[in-house]
Amino acid sequence: MKVVAFERNLQGTGASRRLRNAGKTTGIVYGGNVDPKLIELDHNALWHALRKEAFHSSILDLEIAGKSEQVLLRDVQYHPFKQLVLHVDFQRVDPNKPIHVKVPLHFLGADNAPAVKLASNVISHTLNELDVSCLPGKLPEFLEVDLSKLEAGKTVHAKDVKLPAGVTLTLHVEQENPVVAQAVQPAGAAADEAAASAEGETPAA
Repeated sequence: MKVVAFERNLQGTGASRRLRNAGKTTGIVYGGNVDPKLIELDHNALWHALRKEAFHSSILDLEIAGKSEQVLLRDVQYHPFKQLVLHVDFQRVDPNKPIHVKVPLHFLGADNAPAVKLASNVISHTLNELDVSCLPGKLPEFLEVDLSKLEAGKTVHAKDVKLPAGVTLTLHVEQENPVVAQAVQPAGAAADEAAASAEGETPAA
């Protein structure tokens, strides 16, 4: 994805306010062997880009003064209650050095899972993204989580998610192996089942 930005020379609260009034958002690009660079971006274009999932987890081509460099979106600051982006941070990436990125999860096959079809379980998504490590060229836009074989009361962990070649879980995620999704019985269903069981019992003689 391509992002167009412009160099920014003025700093400070007043300068940032004037840029926002002009429909611009402040930003910074850092990393690599180059000094950090202050930038400004068109707010509306940035706002619409931020609504796309891929913008948060893909290598972006950031164009500044006609020159393009590869970056990752690292931080976004929003206004507390207005639909306003106050500031964005981009990090330069080296194609030969691994990066750590949070990649969104796409859950597939839930409707066909035995937990749902046979046991009327509800599948709860415990995590919506996983922290992975890979070279920039190997970065996936998302990871698919296959739920089609999930059985009642069972869970899917981080290590159960199939990763593309060249992509690994970051060390702390691999060690903790957190739950990604789980099949649970709805509270109402459990209560109904308990009541039905109680009604079916015969009193002792």
